[in-house]
Amino acid sequence: MSNLGMTSASADGQMAAINKKFRTTGMTTGALSGLTYGIYTVLVLVAGYYEPLVSAAGLLAGPYVCSGLNDLFAGIWLTAYNAKSGRIREMGRSLNTFPGKMIVVGSLLGGPIANGAYLVGLAMAGAYAIPISALCSLFGAIFAWIFLKQKITKRVMMGMLVCVAGAIIINWTKPEGSDNFTLGIIFSFIAAICWALEGVFATYGGAMIDTDVAVNLRQLISGVVDLFVILPIVGGMGLLGGTLFAGIPAIWLAVSGLSAAVSFLCWYKSNSTVGCAVGMSLNVTYAFWGVFFCILFLGQAVTPTIVIGSIVIVFGAILVTMNPLDLFRKGE
Repeated sequence: MSNLGMTSASADGQMAAINKKFRTTGMTTGALSGLTYGIYTVLVLVAGYYEPLVSAAGLLAGPYVCSGLNDLFAGIWLTAYNAKSGRIREMGRSLNTFPGKMIVVGSLLGGPIANGAYLVGLAMAGAYAIPISALCSLFGAIFAWIFLKQKITKRVMMGMLVCVAGAIIINWTKPEGSDNFTLGIIFSFIAAICWALEGVFATYGGAMIDTDVAVNLRQLISGVVDLFVILPIVGGMGLLGGTLFAGIPAIWLAVSGLSAAVSFLCWYKSNSTVGCAVGMSLNVTYAFWGVFFCILFLGQAVTPTIVIGSIVIVFGAILVTMNPLDLFRKGE
């Protein structure tokens, strides 16, 4: 009996150590996903400072060249990663399944529509667009209630109100010299809504497909649709050729694609280890990092509205997806 008790205690200790390691991994990758997406945002903006992107005519051509090249490069990085990991054959097989088709729908919503709208918002409203796009957690809770029949608790409702308050704070004072500021904020809202819808489809498809493969498909599909479907429609093929020929902006977008690839891989890894709620809460900290890096490296003006509003939205997003106290509790 004594030996049996010691064996049981030893097993419990090993299980506790495994749970602690799992939680540490999930928290670390979740935080890293937010940090790397903030870096991605700044790198895309830097690419836009170079010719021919900086003087691109039209509303959509420049953002969709950036979005398409970024996602295509991210897909290439992920393809190399999956090829090295022996998952490359799973991509074709996954596309032929119903969950794979759900990933395709989510890719179209989250890539060409959401990411394109996000970059248009950044071009028009600067760093102010970043925390607005983080309202995707708010819309995600609403869509989960509508489509997945998940109840909206008092905590979630409070988080929604906090997010709305943060959005109001950010838009309280229009920055000087931003003629299209309001339109940029509207595009950021569109990005938030479509990213939330992507989450609904990705939750279903990602539960039955290897997450590394799902992210790879998402980025490749988004990049191909951006560059070869949307760009010809908006008259941006010449700009695409000029950007690739210029070299420097394409290099920045290749690096931003790597950052985006790391962000998505870390986000899915976090979701699988500590749960979607905690993973999403850590991921939306990109709103803070994006604004911080824009202020630090790109000379974004520091105003009380953008600082306070960003902090409020990040807190509200965390409140929507989880009880903040769960971040400090031990896993079961």
